[in-house]
Amino acid sequence: MIRANKAVGNLRLVLIVAAVMVWSMTAVAQTAPQSASTQAKAVGEIKSVGGGTLVLSTDDGKSLSVSLPDGVRVVRIAPGATDLKNATPITAQDLTVGDRVLVRGKASDDGKALAAAAVIVMKQSDVALKQQQEREDWLKRGIGGLVSAVDPAAGTATISVTTFGGSKKVLIQTNKKTVVRRYALDSVKLDDAKPSKLADIHPGDQLRARGNKNEDGTEFAAEEIVAGTFRNIAGTVTAINVADNSLTVMDLLTKKPVTVKVTADSQLRKLPQPLAQRIAMRLKGQTPEGGPPAGGTAGGPATGAPAGAQGARPEGGAPAGATGGPGGFGGGAARGGGDLQQMLSRTPAVTLGEMQKGDAVILVSTEGNASGVTAITMVAGVEPILTASPGSQAMMLSPWSLSGGPGDSQ
Repeated sequence: MIRANKAVGNLRLVLIVAAVMVWSMTAVAQTAPQSASTQAKAVGEIKSVGGGTLVLSTDDGKSLSVSLPDGVRVVRIAPGATDLKNATPITAQDLTVGDRVLVRGKASDDGKALAAAAVIVMKQSDVALKQQQEREDWLKRGIGGLVSAVDPAAGTATISVTTFGGSKKVLIQTNKKTVVRRYALDSVKLDDAKPSKLADIHPGDQLRARGNKNEDGTEFAAEEIVAGTFRNIAGTVTAINVADNSLTVMDLLTKKPVTVKVTADSQLRKLPQPLAQRIAMRLKGQTPEGGPPAGGTAGGPATGAPAGAQGARPEGGAPAGATGGPGGFGGGAARGGGDLQQMLSRTPAVTLGEMQKGDAVILVSTEGNASGVTAITMVAGVEPILTASPGSQAMMLSPWSLSGGPGDSQ
């Protein structure tokens, strides 16, 4: 549900652009011409540039001083390029802070400096545009849900997708080109997701995919998949530590306090009371006036399984009209046509400082450890929902799925 991010991804989304950039730079490095003077290479982001020198923050966490002699070859490539066939010559003066570069040249004896012979650059503006395109594509062609079955031999996985009209099964189909990744144990960043395979996905996992669905929406041809095991928590906030970016939630199911860490990649939302009340009515089996037809609870099936992660994530708060009257919340969802991820992506964003002790919350987190969990998505304003379904798995976010981005567009 709510931020992939950073499956639609920290595809921030949410998404796999950073990994693609690393792969692209590596591929370009392998195809770039070698010379006798080219003895070293480095890939990273420009932190400062001027006076014929740039400081590079390398992908392996080091700081490298790179001298740019007169006449150094500098070319610009597009994000995703794997060779220099379409590279455009530019000058060292065109380099700016934030650009990603691959530098080839001669390293100093201590390895802390590099005299550049050639610089291959992905401009920050090009990367930002690519990220935006990726984000929009995840929103348009993304789907997310709870895994119910996996068949590695057939290259398929079955997920349950919950909409206001109820829950339905969707068959996710993969091929040899499908990119499969898995979230790290304690990270909500898509950048931290590791290459994986379909056999590593299990029933109960959350899965987000990008690709194309068939006409009736029962099958989905996946180009990319990100999956993981996550935890649902519903409860009341008992303490807030803004300085430490954390809060404590009393878990309604376990009756134990849980420390929840909030990061820049965590997404915090608040349900407007009219919407929370409509969902609560559906949990009670009632049909709100002007609301969606009866047939499926907003909380979805009582799976009790953990929920999802960072993928594509829309920026900003609710669009105009999102908190409309009783007849709908942002249009399609209230008429039974949109799924709950789409609905939640339109809810107002809040900060940790705006939350209060005593607030009722539902959250999706990393699997976590003994010291606590990291929030992927946290939704406040859910008092009516918890009251309507106290102690029930129906109040969980599992079927609402991965990250803040919408899932399947019904």
